[in-house]
Amino acid sequence: MVMENRVVVVGSRGSKLALIQTKWVISELKRLNPGLEFQIEKISTKGDKITNAPLSRLGGVGLFTKELEVALIKEKIDIAVHSAKDVPTEIHEGLVIGATPKREDPHDVLISNNNASLEKLPDNARIGTSSLRRKAQLLAFRPDFKILDLRGNLDTRLKKLETDDMEAIVVARAGLLRMNYTGQISQIIPFDIMLPAVGQGSLCIEIRKDDARIQKIVSGIDDNQTRIAIEAERSLLAKLQGGCQVPIGAYAEVQGKEVSIEAIICTLDGDHAIQDRHSGHKNLAAKIGEELARRMLENGGLKILHEVRKEFQGRIDHI
Repeated sequence: MVMENRVVVVGSRGSKLALIQTKWVISELKRLNPGLEFQIEKISTKGDKITNAPLSRLGGVGLFTKELEVALIKEKIDIAVHSAKDVPTEIHEGLVIGATPKREDPHDVLISNNNASLEKLPDNARIGTSSLRRKAQLLAFRPDFKILDLRGNLDTRLKKLETDDMEAIVVARAGLLRMNYTGQISQIIPFDIMLPAVGQGSLCIEIRKDDARIQKIVSGIDDNQTRIAIEAERSLLAKLQGGCQVPIGAYAEVQGKEVSIEAIICTLDGDHAIQDRHSGHKNLAAKIGEELARRMLENGGLKILHEVRKEFQGRIDHI
């Protein structure tokens, strides 16, 4: 695929992991579009600037995407590279997800001081994570755990394990794989203990809806199975109206002509959870995700979400 020779500006957050992801995207686009030139435009987001508070306390949506979307709309960049889990379920009407590359491993992993698994961590072990989803599922597995807020990019979080008073941290395996840090993993946490965030392990390439030239350029790196799975997960999240303030985990995968999705809604303390799965033809991915969400809401999920939001708002009011 040969396109006209003009620089394509690619927007990226400035963290080490974000730049690794963006450079990988560019390398794939160059391979498919020889002769094109690409330029990275580093853009700092609200989530990057505020690192001393848990994401759940910052409120709003698009903490790691809004500034890149503004740059897209203003035509300062042609492409925005996001981690799919950061992309709100509703995006600007003038923008579209132009491609969803093949998903990396979506599991969460444990990194512990003594290479211990979750089962073998000491009583009342202190574990760092800023994710309410991870916190709730960790407490559901072992209520004795003490969960500490942990923010910052991947390098910062790994360093805090050494310098702060904690036994372990939980992070996404995909980031470690992309940064070649896999030797530090103590345990790949199975899905029956911890379901991932919606979109975890996947990238979303966002573009302007009316930009046919850029759509043609990025279309070659779209992975159909990943796109279908992410569509099911994002439609579930949209129906649940979830975000950083709600402990929701989900994972969908395509096998043959079928897509299956499993999801969980937890209370903040992990005491109660609604977990369910649904499957159907892959062409109906969005409807399948939405139907699972509806079923979970009717079976007690709505009550849990109401309690979580009420409890969380109470905490915010006292900050």
